[in-house]
Amino acid sequence: QNRCVNMIAHLFNAPIGEDETAIGVSTVGSSEAIMLAGLAFKRKWANKMKEQGKPCDKPNIVTGANVQVCWEKFARYFEVELKEVKLTEGYYVMDPKKAVEMVDENTICVAAILGSTLTGEYEDVKLLNDLLVAKNKETGWDVPIHVDAASGGFIAPFLQPELEWDFRLPLVKSINVSGHKYGLVYPGVGWVIWRSKADLPDELIFHINYLGTDQPTFTLNFSKGASQIIAQYYQLIRLGFEGYKHIMENCKLNAAVLKEGIDATGRFDVLSKADGVPLVAIRLKDSTNFSVFDISENLRRFGWIVPAYTMPADAEHVAVLRIVIREDFNRSLAQRLLTDINKIVGELDAHAVHAIKLSTAAAAEGASKSTVDAVTEAFKGLAGNKKAGVC
Repeated sequence: QNRCVNMIAHLFNAPIGEDETAIGVSTVGSSEAIMLAGLAFKRKWANKMKEQGKPCDKPNIVTGANVQVCWEKFARYFEVELKEVKLTEGYYVMDPKKAVEMVDENTICVAAILGSTLTGEYEDVKLLNDLLVAKNKETGWDVPIHVDAASGGFIAPFLQPELEWDFRLPLVKSINVSGHKYGLVYPGVGWVIWRSKADLPDELIFHINYLGTDQPTFTLNFSKGASQIIAQYYQLIRLGFEGYKHIMENCKLNAAVLKEGIDATGRFDVLSKADGVPLVAIRLKDSTNFSVFDISENLRRFGWIVPAYTMPADAEHVAVLRIVIREDFNRSLAQRLLTDINKIVGELDAHAVHAIKLSTAAAAEGASKSTVDAVTEAFKGLAGNKKAGVC
């Protein structure tokens, strides 16, 4: 575990001296990692407020509305107000300017996402850092940044090493990443890395020695297997930097091939960006006759699990299909998926045309029936008014 923490910390450019070890821990997915990072921010903020003689009963955290549900869990479980930057159509990540405007003295941290769950897009952590540095200088506050790199943490260092999102930015104090996403390990293992020992309050760390030596521990989970940690260590050693880079480049190329094929249908708008997590997020250009939810449901007939969902506030009217490209998703699978999507869209089109014809026929039949009924009633009326006798 400690060797993995050190390798990942170096990957994220943590300022570690030659004789120092990185500060971090393995977790059960990024959810536990985020809980631990959030607790560290909350405790450090509370300690600072107490030293200044100020109340510490109303902490808040600033995020985008596109955050994963574990951030909402952290806020609710540990009594922290969640201040969300709303989304807008066409911009589905947190706006750094709006986020910094929401920061106040009680903000324990601003959470940025490297690889949004919705579209795979990276948020601008560099701009967020620069704006927050200026605001801290102006106000005298010391609001830090946490980067949720659950998806992008094992992608950006290999595909965009020049991108500044990690510990190269002074306000980034902790980062989480999922080993079971692009860390290429089976579920569930995550990692949380702190910038330095000063960023993890010592009172949160427990020390045990009943296993023969002093062992510091900081977790929310209890007994768990070590298989995922061994698998992560194996992958890091076996693949190395070049191996991970090759795999991520291949994922990116396969995502580009799939995007081109979907563009060629002329039926979808692609919302995902080329620079981000290798996924393809699409919406229908015209959803009059059927929706992305219909496509998602029908794809299951062919063995595909492609989720459909609506965007968070204030873009709930946008419905999206998301196709995530992993290591085992090759070109032949991309072609097969495109074929199945085209087949399903064709079937739904045909069904919609048939439904329109039936509706038109029913309306016409109803109109004819109404005409016949009207004539019949008219004759009945004449017959009823007729008097007995010779015409």
